[in-house]
Amino acid sequence: MSVKTQSFAASDIGRVRKTNQDSGYAGYNFFFVADGMGGHAGGDIASAIIAQGVARADKDYEDTDQAAASVTEALLEANQKLASTVAEHPELKGMGTTFSGVVFTGDLVTVTHIGDSRVYMVSEGKVSQVTKDHTFVQRLVDTGRITAEEALTHPRRSVLMRVLGDVEIAPEIDTETFKAAPGDRWMLCSDGLCGVVPDEIINGILLNKSVDAEEATALLIYEAIEHGAPDNITVVVVDVLSAAAQTDFAAQPTFVGSAENEVVITTRRGSRLVEIFNPRLIRDLLVRQPTEEFAVETEELLERIMKETRSKVRWRKVRGLAIIATLIALAGYLGYSAYAYTQTRFFIAESDGYVVIYQGIRESFGPFVFSREYQRTDLVVDQLNTYQQQLVERSISGDSLEDINNKLQTLREVGN
Repeated sequence: MSVKTQSFAASDIGRVRKTNQDSGYAGYNFFFVADGMGGHAGGDIASAIIAQGVARADKDYEDTDQAAASVTEALLEANQKLASTVAEHPELKGMGTTFSGVVFTGDLVTVTHIGDSRVYMVSEGKVSQVTKDHTFVQRLVDTGRITAEEALTHPRRSVLMRVLGDVEIAPEIDTETFKAAPGDRWMLCSDGLCGVVPDEIINGILLNKSVDAEEATALLIYEAIEHGAPDNITVVVVDVLSAAAQTDFAAQPTFVGSAENEVVITTRRGSRLVEIFNPRLIRDLLVRQPTEEFAVETEELLERIMKETRSKVRWRKVRGLAIIATLIALAGYLGYSAYAYTQTRFFIAESDGYVVIYQGIRESFGPFVFSREYQRTDLVVDQLNTYQQQLVERSISGDSLEDINNKLQTLREVGN
């Protein structure tokens, strides 16, 4: 059975970054995102070169094996171009990019993936992440060294185990095949979305069949911006339709992000400068802003990251205990101050038929009483007139001990 698709792609620079290092593509049968890394210029160039090079694999295939082989070949060739670009322009050393893509062949989908961008599948009312992040923290989660919750805030969560680009080892690309059915939805994104927006919000949008691919894409990017958008955001949504479905949608291959325009590298005044989206000129190549790193997995590095994790956990515990101790001390201080204030107050009340002066306030809090008997007088309540008796029963407050003694004297005089 054959299916057809309706798709939409969009990319946003976010609220913090000065450049968009992401690239995305929505074509006829091929859809992907690439999240560049490597600083001020390198990330832009890396994702654009990969995107523009790999898009040529957007064609019809006889089977999924052919599709996977073609996309992998295109990725490796584009990766070679990255390497040669760095060789010609050493100031771009260290640049690289993630890549996550899907190719539709009949009613099958071939997923190709490297890095920490993601592919999600929505089928039969369930959202599934079909790619696994190639990061050190994911490796630590998989081996039980840290929890998924700890991974969300780990200081090394952006360290990648696998990327395309200027690295010394050949890229290891994951491929997997899935069944596609009318009504399914696929979503590809950079970590500017999935690393910021909670899963429940992403899932809610993807499961909402009342919004089409374009509306879903816009809502996802909106949520990323509302959640601070510290990174670039790129989203591609693909809805699967039956081959006979009638729509107004006409597939038109579209690049978004860095890949929208040609990458040009020039030399000016003896220094290499990079132009992306001519005529925008990227300066200050030495002032890099790496958001992600690549490192070869070693037991030594894993142990170092684990040491950082344990240190962070200890610091959190110490900080938590310090906060609790501070709150307890503050509560104790405030409680003592409040109690000390109550002991500057006095009131007159009845006890066992006699008029008694109390130090403190009449109010109590649960088992806590904030007054004590200060002086038991010889004045009998029954000797007072009715109005005075009512006053004593309700209690008579005074601003000071002197004020209370004056009011006591008044009771005596009237009572006599």
